[in-house]
Amino acid sequence: LGIIYVDSNDRSSLYTRDDLALLSALASKAGISLDNAQLYDDQRNLFYNVVETLVRAIQARDPYTSGHSARVSRLSLLIAEKLDLTTKEKHQLYLAAMLHDIGKIGIPDGLLNRKGKLTEEEINQIRNHVNVGAQMLLALGEMHPIVPLILHHHDAWDGSGYPDKLKGEESPLMSRILAVADTYDAMTSDRPYREAMSTSDAIAELKRCSGLHFDPDVVEKFLEVLEEQGTAIEVLQPQM
Repeated sequence: LGIIYVDSNDRSSLYTRDDLALLSALASKAGISLDNAQLYDDQRNLFYNVVETLVRAIQARDPYTSGHSARVSRLSLLIAEKLDLTTKEKHQLYLAAMLHDIGKIGIPDGLLNRKGKLTEEEINQIRNHVNVGAQMLLALGEMHPIVPLILHHHDAWDGSGYPDKLKGEESPLMSRILAVADTYDAMTSDRPYREAMSTSDAIAELKRCSGLHFDPDVVEKFLEVLEEQGTAIEVLQPQM
């Protein structure tokens, strides 16, 4: 992993065996630290590669969501900045945003891209994607903290959402952030059953649903983000 070089311009003082033992101990500690750092980087890269692979799997099933997860993650992180979330919370929010639709892998293609009206049974089948996604991620130990965020990002402020009809602050703050970012991007993107809404119409809808479907504080911060950033939201991965 490296070399420790020791030198002296004093010829009258030679290094002793004790000096050698001390340097050997330091070298061992340094080597272990460098090795652990490399292992950590390798594990982190592998982890993000897994996340990227899962996101690609979602997009392969539903081309209309291409880029959706990345945009939702960026919008969510911009809201998180406004709400002073910690670095750890931002990391969890980023992962949850990237993987919030992973459960759609379990929805049949014919239903996922249906243009016509859905039956109540079909609507319930699509809504079940939050449960499917949560169960999938439970199998990955690193993902456990984000499971509740994905499970509850469709629960509503007034308790009318799903799957558990959580009300107000009963659902995690990061889920409530994700709900606003997800809904805005969905409204302003084309879908098989409708064309994209204009930015102004989408903002009006968020305002209408503030305090009903969405956390009003989160909506307020998001509107500040849009005012500052405009509609050209750059997609970036958070610094860890």
